Amino acid sequence: MAPPLSRQIAERVAEAPLLYHKLVLVVGPAGSGKTAALCDLHDERAWPLLNVNLLLSQRLLELTARQRALRVVRIVDDIVAEIDADPIMLDNIEMLFHPDLQQDPLRLLQSLSRNRTIVATWRGALRRGALTYASPDHPEFRRFHDPQALVVTIAASQPVGNTTAPVQEHSA
Repeated sequence: MAPPLSRQIAERVAEAPLLYHKLVLVVGPAGSGKTAALCDLHDERAWPLLNVNLLLSQRLLELTARQRALRVVRIVDDIVAEIDADPIMLDNIEMLFHPDLQQDPLRLLQSLSRNRTIVATWRGALRRGALTYASPDHPEFRRFHDPQALVVTIAASQPVGNTTAPVQEHSA
């Protein structure tokens, strides 16, 4: 039996400082326990847990579509920089994939993880070394070969821990 997801993530976090990109991706489909595992780590280790969709949408609200695309990287960087901790966990990152923002979400996460460890949930799969997000017929579909990140994938039979814990949100 595989160890709990939160322990697998913590083990990967311990390996991350040895890498150029200190990025740990928790990869699995919606409802597979990614958020619950991050909540467990937040409760057990007091690692900050940020709801990216909520924090980013608050800051993009009054910008034009063009301004949003131009400023999103800086805004996400500012959100993470406001937290004086290592690692930082990012959940609900789906907004980064929105076509209007014209971003490369993996590159953005890699950039954030140059100077600190970032743990991010990722709705998708890792197959034969390729990281995918969404299905090929979806407008937000992405495929990344050799993601240059530590990846924790969620097996269907894997225990997910506390499934009722809420996502802790950071507000500026």
